[in-house]
Amino acid sequence: MEKTTLGAESAKSSASVVESLSRTKQAIGSAASEAMDSAGSDLDALVRDLNSLKGTLATFLSKAGNEAVRSARDVSSGLADQGADIAAAAEGGKSLTAELESMVRRNPISCIAAAFVVGIILGGRGRRY
Repeated sequence: MEKTTLGAESAKSSASVVESLSRTKQAIGSAASEAMDSAGSDLDALVRDLNSLKGTLATFLSKAGNEAVRSARDVSSGLADQGADIAAAAEGGKSLTAELESMVRRNPISCIAAAFVVGIILGGRGRRY
């Protein structure tokens, strides 16, 4: 009789262990499923954030490129204007030089006297300091 009681208890015990293992397996399966669902939604959110960041970065780089082009255009325009001013000044300098040369050819003695006076004035100022 003790053997049958022992066998019955053993059967109950093994049924209890099997049932406990089955519940544990189900709990682990549901926890894993919830973790997968949570990870999937987190992954989707990460993909959306990365796509948004990609769009923002593309917009920023486009605007920065446009600003660089605009700045380069402004600089080149300024340089062109300065080049035109320099050319006009050089032309004015040539005409001034031509006018002085013409005046010296017409009145050489007056120009020599004026140069002598300017030299004396500058020489006198140089001695004071």
